[in-house]
Amino acid sequence: MDVHFKKYHGLGNDYLVIDPNVRDVAMTEANIRLICDRNFGVGSDGILYGPILDVGRASSHDNPEASGDARPTASMPALKILNPDGSEAEKSGNGLRIFAKYLFEKQYVQSKEFQIKTLGGIVSVQVKDDVAGLIRINMGEVTFISNEIPVAGEPREVVNEVLDVNGVDFKVTCLSIGNPHCVIPMEQVDEERARAIGPYVENHERFPNRINMQLLKVLDRANIDIQIWERGAGYTLASGSSSCAAACAAHKLGLVDNDITVHMPGGTLKIEIADDGEVFMTGPVEGTFEGTFHEDLEKRLAEGT
Repeated sequence: MDVHFKKYHGLGNDYLVIDPNVRDVAMTEANIRLICDRNFGVGSDGILYGPILDVGRASSHDNPEASGDARPTASMPALKILNPDGSEAEKSGNGLRIFAKYLFEKQYVQSKEFQIKTLGGIVSVQVKDDVAGLIRINMGEVTFISNEIPVAGEPREVVNEVLDVNGVDFKVTCLSIGNPHCVIPMEQVDEERARAIGPYVENHERFPNRINMQLLKVLDRANIDIQIWERGAGYTLASGSSSCAAACAAHKLGLVDNDITVHMPGGTLKIEIADDGEVFMTGPVEGTFEGTFHEDLEKRLAEGT
């Protein structure tokens, strides 16, 4: 049977993998919106489009069973992370773990340690078991500098700064880990509050490229609880980059130590902040199903090119 896509989730944050080497689809804004729509399309929190790579001949060193047969290979496959609103995300922790599992399952990579190129930079991956069910990713370093996030105004570190959100002042800490985040510490966090505040924060005039938002509650020096509103996707059960951002913001504020467990509605992720500033994320991935586009949907996708 032909397979047009595979679906996975990381702690309930679900993505479709569409591999252009298997079944290419024009990734127009209209098509992305349609595919991700849970009523009129397949439904997902986003699309992982890749691997984008040079097609070469796999050597016997790369794959002893290939014997020189033509086969896509990649020392550093590239990935496009596409949001349900049709925009492209720079980085996604859950998306990267999912894509790493796909690469491992399809044998695009021949080692448990490899790299993936994203719009937000190159990340290093370590598969921790034999089925790529647990994956550790080096997410890089964070920056709190306003023009690097970006946040409007004079160059500065955006730490514990007042932000007017629809007439209410919040203390926020903003940072980038390849994509932008606004972390808001609170005594209590919940879905209702995230949904109420999220759209205003995402589209606030102070954030020229829009921004991801996390509501943060510190449980103790090794545990935090967050609720997430993702730029271009909305309320989300879990997010890898958001977990990294919230943990780093809490660490910057002196509220947690270097090893943090991030609790979310979808589950937990382990975040490590190294002494040199690099941030590591470890968490699970599961596949859910694979399928083909119905001919009716294929027609609509062709019309959306």
